[in-house]
Parts: sequence; structure tokens; C-alpha cells
Amino acid sequence: MATPVRTDETARTTAPSPPLRTTVHAGFRVNDEDVELDLDPRESLLDVLRERLELTGTKKGCDHGHCGACTVHVDGRRVLSCLTPAVQAQGTAVTTIEGVAGPGGELHPVQQAFVDHDALQCGYCTPGQVMSGIACIDEGHAGDDAQAREYLSGNLCRCGAYPGIVAAVRAVADRTEG
Repeated sequence: MATPVRTDETARTTAPSPPLRTTVHAGFRVNDEDVELDLDPRESLLDVLRERLELTGTKKGCDHGHCGACTVHVDGRRVLSCLTPAVQAQGTAVTTIEGVAGPGGELHPVQQAFVDHDALQCGYCTPGQVMSGIACIDEGHAGDDAQAREYLSGNLCRCGAYPGIVAAVRAVADRTEG
């Protein structure tokens, strides 16, 4: 039996090639400020917000889209930033928990309602809960407790502050509707 001979051509085609270093330039707005970045196409919006833009209010909970701790708004719609490739933010407006306070630093009505209704305990899930609460109200899905619970159900609170969370969202919804 003959032993295969490795030729220069075989060596060239079987040698591992170096990894490609591809970046994509993207521009978007984050909390009303323009951002221009060269992004690795694999980077999540969550990691870009936290690690590159130092907006650490958005939390990394499960990193699989199961807990809602990473909820932000993209063009006014809530998204799970851990599942959103950052390159998809190109040309959009991203709002994080840091961007919802008023111009003088006053709390957003939903943030204030969380305080008033004791809707937080450890606080880890609170930024995502607030962002979902704002979206729930803006989307018109806070008409009653059951509806609010349903539309907030993608956000987990390991401490069990759900009654306060629903009460806070409903209180703001009632004020804005009335």
C-alpha cells in the first residue's frame, strides 16, 4: 500500500487560515447622543452598551433572552438587548434606563411609581422591568392588572416583587389615561 505524499499544494489547502477580523461601522443614537462604532458583527447590543459605552444600567441576567433584565427600547419598541446584534442598531434610536430620566434628572413616572409602590427589592431586574413597564403603557397593554401581568411576563423578578411592579405600571397607566 502506498503512502500518500504531501505536496506543497496539499499543504497550502489544508493549513489552517488565520481568523478573519471583520468589523462593521455603525452609527446610531443612544439616549439622544450620536454613537459611531466599529463593531464585531457578533457583538450583542447588550455588550456594546455595557462594555463599550459604559451604560451599565442595562443588566446581563441570563444572556439567553429568558429573563428580560437587558430590556431596552429600539425606536420605541422594547427589545432584549442580549439577543440583538449591535449592528442591527444601525440608524436607530436606542434608549436605556439611563435615558428615561427627565432633563433635570427627575425620575421617569414609572421609576417614581416603582419607588412609591415598593416594586423593587434587590433591584437587579428593576431597569429591565421599568423599560418593559414604560413600553407596556406606551403600547396600550396596561388596561387592567391581568393585561399588565401578561405583557410584563417576559421579565423575571427573582425576589417576587410582581404585585408592586404591576401596581406601579397600572398607577402610571391610570394617570396617563385619565
